[in-house]
Amino acid sequence: MKFVIVTGLSGSGKSETMRALEDMGFYCVDNLPPALITKFAELCYQPNSSIDKVALGIDIRGRKFFKELHESLNYLQEQNYKYEILYLECADDVLLKRYKMTRRNHPLSIDIQIPEGIKMERRIMEPLKEISNCIIDTTNMKPKDLKEEVSKIYSVGEENPNLTISVVSFGFKHGIPADCDLLFDVRFLPNPYYEEELRPKTGDEQDVRDYVMNSKVSEEFFAKLKDMIEFLIPQYIEEGKHHIVIGIGCTGGRHRSVTISNLIYEELSKKGYRAVKKHRDSMLR
Repeated sequence: MKFVIVTGLSGSGKSETMRALEDMGFYCVDNLPPALITKFAELCYQPNSSIDKVALGIDIRGRKFFKELHESLNYLQEQNYKYEILYLECADDVLLKRYKMTRRNHPLSIDIQIPEGIKMERRIMEPLKEISNCIIDTTNMKPKDLKEEVSKIYSVGEENPNLTISVVSFGFKHGIPADCDLLFDVRFLPNPYYEEELRPKTGDEQDVRDYVMNSKVSEEFFAKLKDMIEFLIPQYIEEGKHHIVIGIGCTGGRHRSVTISNLIYEELSKKGYRAVKKHRDSMLR
């Protein structure tokens, strides 16, 4: 039984995620009151149940709601009903833009402004975020990107079916991704930005990759990084992680971080891991 609870900040993409899971064959129930989660789980886990993949969409509407949710989760653990939590994260300014675009109000901002409602919800949700199995930051994602990410995480593969590794390149000047499990700063590597013919290119192009990796420091760093990741992944699997996000950052997110991210992705793919790469800032100037 695959029992997934989809939650996170209002406006961060829960509806899109639920649609993606439904397309993958999950039995989806949205906005189920927390008090009914235990009854629903009991039905799903009955020996004669024909349901093998379930996704519950949960919205946090207030502190009482939040308390009831934790009571239900504690009950599931006591009864040994296995579940996992998928948490959707997003930057405040992007959430605000989404609300303005849809002309909808935030569920907690009945008597207050939307930005205050977002901040209040973030505080209430933080404990749930800390116990989540997987966190997806949708700040820079289009609906299509989110669907692909969800598909990568919950699709069934022959090798390493319970683990997806996302390798994300980014630029520190554009902000650090919120969902990184491992984060590496590669701003000490040779920088193609100072070569006029390489500046407009990205780490996806061979001459930029060659420039970045043409130093003993780069070679030694990547060898050590590869060894560390190869050591850590089995430990995460043993711990029960289903999704690992590796963030690689340089100044602008176009050259060095893209180069190293591509190399890591290639190494992971060679070893049979289900890996996905995303260059968050490579097209930004």
